[in-house]
Amino acid sequence: MEFKLPLLAVKEVNISKKFYEEIFNEKVIFDFGKNVTFSGGFAIQEDFAWLTDLPTDSIIEKSNNMELYFEVDDFDEFMKKIKKHENIQYVHQPKKHEWKQRVVRIYDPDHHIIEIGESMAVIAKRYLDEGYTIEETSKIIQHPIKFIEMCK
Repeated sequence: MEFKLPLLAVKEVNISKKFYEEIFNEKVIFDFGKNVTFSGGFAIQEDFAWLTDLPTDSIIEKSNNMELYFEVDDFDEFMKKIKKHENIQYVHQPKKHEWKQRVVRIYDPDHHIIEIGESMAVIAKRYLDEGYTIEETSKIIQHPIKFIEMCK
């Protein structure tokens, strides 16, 4: 058995496809009309209730129990990009975690949570470039030394 990809139920596949292409630079790998697979390794599906023989009212919107996670090298530039889209609904505004990663969470058009975090590799490199040792950087950003060494 092999896991292939997560699939998100969406109301209007074309609206969601445009969202992921424009905001996240996702490339369409397969477009079967009501089912679209993206380069990031996930898919969207219109008419999910029909596909699965489930009652339409059993497809819960805004369940807040899962998210897609993306990382960006330039967090500030990404924030400028999404601020240009007036219809973005935020789960929360940008914040910085104790491991020094800046993140923001937004909803996609079907209210799935999307987390966008600053690349941990970029953060590690920043601390190393500022003169922190591998061990100090590991402690600050709460990542293993092996990860920090890979970021040099």
